[in-house]
Amino acid sequence: MPVVVPGKAPGDTTVVVAMSGGVDSSAVAALYQAAGYNVVGMTLQLWDYTPASNGGAIKAGGTCCALDDVYDARRVCQKLGIPHYVLNMEKAFKEAVIDDFVETYAAGETPIPCVRCNQRIKFVALLDKAKSLGADAMATGHYVIKDVDGNGVPVLKRGAFSEKDQSYYLFTTTAEQLGYLHFPLGKYEKTQVRAWAKELGLHVHVKKDSYDICFVPGGDYRKVVRKFDPDADAPGNVVDLEGNVVGTHDGVVGFTVGQRKGLPGGSVEPLYVVEIRPATREVVVGNRAALGRKVFSVRELNWLGAPQFGAGVVKVRAQHNGAEAMIHDLGEGRAEVVLAEADHISPGQAAVFYTPDGVMLGGGWIEGSRAAQSPLGAVRKVVIDAGLNLA
Repeated sequence: MPVVVPGKAPGDTTVVVAMSGGVDSSAVAALYQAAGYNVVGMTLQLWDYTPASNGGAIKAGGTCCALDDVYDARRVCQKLGIPHYVLNMEKAFKEAVIDDFVETYAAGETPIPCVRCNQRIKFVALLDKAKSLGADAMATGHYVIKDVDGNGVPVLKRGAFSEKDQSYYLFTTTAEQLGYLHFPLGKYEKTQVRAWAKELGLHVHVKKDSYDICFVPGGDYRKVVRKFDPDADAPGNVVDLEGNVVGTHDGVVGFTVGQRKGLPGGSVEPLYVVEIRPATREVVVGNRAALGRKVFSVRELNWLGAPQFGAGVVKVRAQHNGAEAMIHDLGEGRAEVVLAEADHISPGQAAVFYTPDGVMLGGGWIEGSRAAQSPLGAVRKVVIDAGLNLA
């Protein structure tokens, strides 16, 4: 385990561990304690999964931050003999994450509630409480690597194993937060972490991984949208790229860009959702080639350090390998991204920027509408499609 605070021995260092009740954060707490640190467990209760609060639905397996997850975290802390705090953030979570989730789907975009939770709840409430306790640092179970650059400034890198790398979900982290945070699992595989948890006698070593949408009972996100915004789900037409009606649907919130399932049949080629137009309640479909985009814009830019526009590597979804791109400043927290090769872009998802060697620089939220989002966009698209270089 790394020395959390330079110049301080482990026994003089207090580390708050953000504990979700899963195997990763539980292992982090146990490993820090075994290394001699003063460890405090801290858990957020974010959503009530009792049937009464979910219209009769029960908590799905593999979620996090519900009452039974709080229980699992507390049980681990009791075994380790460390203090455990529980922060009830249900009201704030509803307003900051669930409402955003509903509004994003209603706008024809596909949200990432896990990122919004990190940005608006976890890395705010937990850090504030940890600092109020006088802790020297806070650690989480994310699979990312914290390092320092040539000037000794903290940077965030991709996890060593791409299949578990979670840096994409942390693009909203600030430089101040990063200075206080630690991620000890970034260089390890999940199988190693489970083995450590088993060796340390933690009952969660066999617990399933958590899913991103922790507040959707049974995985039916459409039901959640309908519950909180019934007007967001109204019937409309399915149209092709020329505007011809090829079918109908019973609500745009049932679709995401790139989706193939649930679309009208009879086409020579398989159809995919190419665009969602909530204002007219239209779902636009086309062939797979129509999904490709080279130019799009992002909003709510966040940089971990100084802004680094120009050439870079961009991930446009969590499991994306990353693609070469040019990033252009549009001002007011927005940027235009020009990909070297067309890719499937989903509005509402994140575009996260990296250096070629895996340092995560920051990112922004992909804006909706296939129409150009900037004064430069239409011109850029024409010349790029013609094979010209605008770099």
